[in-house]
Amino acid sequence: MSKQDIENQDWKKQPLSDNERLKRESNFLRGTILEDLADPLSGGFKGDNFQLIRFHGMYEQDDRDIRAERLQEKLEPLKFMLLRCRLPGGIIKPQQWIEIDKFAREHTYYQSIRLTNRQTFQYHGVPKGQLQSMHRLLHKIGLDSIATAADMNRNVLCTSNPIESELHQQAYEFAKKISEHLLPRSRGYLDVWVDGKKIGSSEELLKPEEEPILGNTFLPRKFKTAVAIPPLNDVDVYGNDLNFIAVQDQAGKLCGFNVLAGGGLSMEHGNTKTYPNVSLELGYVPLDKTLAAAEAVVTTQRDFGNRSDRKNARTRYTIQRMTLEGFRAEVEKRMGAKFEPIRPFKFTERGDRIGWVKGIDNNWHLTLFIESGRLTDQPDKPLLTGMLEIAKVHKGDFRITANQNMIIANVAEQDKAQIEALARRYGLISHRVSKLREYSMSCVSFPTCPLAMAEAERILPAFIDELDKLMAKYQLSDDFIVTRITGCPNGCGRAMLAEIGLVGKAPGRYNLHIGGDREGARIPRLYRENITLAEIQQELDALIGRWAAEREENEGFGDFVIRTGIIQPVVNAAVDFWNAALIPTLNN
Repeated sequence: MSKQDIENQDWKKQPLSDNERLKRESNFLRGTILEDLADPLSGGFKGDNFQLIRFHGMYEQDDRDIRAERLQEKLEPLKFMLLRCRLPGGIIKPQQWIEIDKFAREHTYYQSIRLTNRQTFQYHGVPKGQLQSMHRLLHKIGLDSIATAADMNRNVLCTSNPIESELHQQAYEFAKKISEHLLPRSRGYLDVWVDGKKIGSSEELLKPEEEPILGNTFLPRKFKTAVAIPPLNDVDVYGNDLNFIAVQDQAGKLCGFNVLAGGGLSMEHGNTKTYPNVSLELGYVPLDKTLAAAEAVVTTQRDFGNRSDRKNARTRYTIQRMTLEGFRAEVEKRMGAKFEPIRPFKFTERGDRIGWVKGIDNNWHLTLFIESGRLTDQPDKPLLTGMLEIAKVHKGDFRITANQNMIIANVAEQDKAQIEALARRYGLISHRVSKLREYSMSCVSFPTCPLAMAEAERILPAFIDELDKLMAKYQLSDDFIVTRITGCPNGCGRAMLAEIGLVGKAPGRYNLHIGGDREGARIPRLYRENITLAEIQQELDALIGRWAAEREENEGFGDFVIRTGIIQPVVNAAVDFWNAALIPTLNN
């Protein structure tokens, strides 16, 4: 019996976490949020409401750059909310974007919009007094933020592949169906944010509320779902709790999905019970069983997930306890069908195809690289205004990608020149962006994220500048390394699927992980712990130099450091982390 088996054999006897009480007593997530909205003495939420607003797609934050200054002045931190929109597959209409832009300019502290790697947009810096106006605006234009945070199924990702338009449309429709099928049934969101209607108890409702899929206390922990079309892994399928990989028939039509479960990238420094892991194969399902499979995986996680220790509550830990075979059997029982054997598939690349591509429908699609997904107006780069001007004339749609970029999709031939001229005028197209930079990503981190331990978004540009210099030094400027920076080990920047991943440890200090692959199917291993950016650059100088001199033809950096024994591959993440085997074997 493994160490984890011993520790978890009677886990259900442990006391429930306080989050379980909070959900149970929340009156289906309404809490006393309306009372807090009416309180002018604080910019934030009290007690349980601080957590409950997350189920409605918001996090309470403050500006950490000025926190100490305000404390000295005996002022409350400058509190505000982050809102994450629900946008399955990342598709949004230009007219919706115009309204979203207007609110960002007029009612947020930072006057920006951020594209996230959950394939949606976020507002940062929304004052409490503007929250209902914001939600009512979203409702008016056909959007919402239901279940984009907390213990529910998050925004469902779908490949942004703009070339195979018919197959993409079919996959996108299933992403929408999965998202809607797994939404909470409670009217709590509408009651609080749209109607402003106080419901004191379930007895005051016309009929008692039930959550048939999520359960009345919802899921044990957050849950992430993605839909992908091989060979492009642009949604990082191996990092999600549940994944549907499209399978085509001989005519090129969508006929079903390979189903994978148990991916996740979060961990906790020093806690060897937590670890990142890739998704595991459950089997193939035809289209008519897709929603049943999604529901069965979610309800299995609902009923077997750990509700005592939230750090061990994600689906990957449930599968580890139940075994993959046991988990699969329970899912099959619940969906009323057996999985068929996995159909052959292969991912050969990830990231986005920056620039123009033509689809099989003869429409054009322009993918714009947006560094860290941040759209704001700077003197030399008025990116936010550029997107607004494009929205005013664009007749197609926008697609936010899972790599924080934006696709101006479905552009007719006669409109292509106008769209490109606007993109160039406002700095949305630049020839100065290297391939290395295109494959980089960061989380938000400072100054707004309360979990941040080190900088991410604000240091990414300069860090990539230095990496570009190293690539040029070794005549590698036309090549790339998948590079990601995250400000803490919570996994938002997906650094644990990168070839080079920096994970914040303390201000100015990071753990350096290397050895992921270009396809996004391998967890990198810790190479150096708690070092500065300057030290990281020194380490990478030596490693990239060796890669340039010793690599095999077309060999990626991550594959190189594995093949040459510089780092050992993570074969079984659970065993590695339980045995505290984070210190790698180094052959320097």
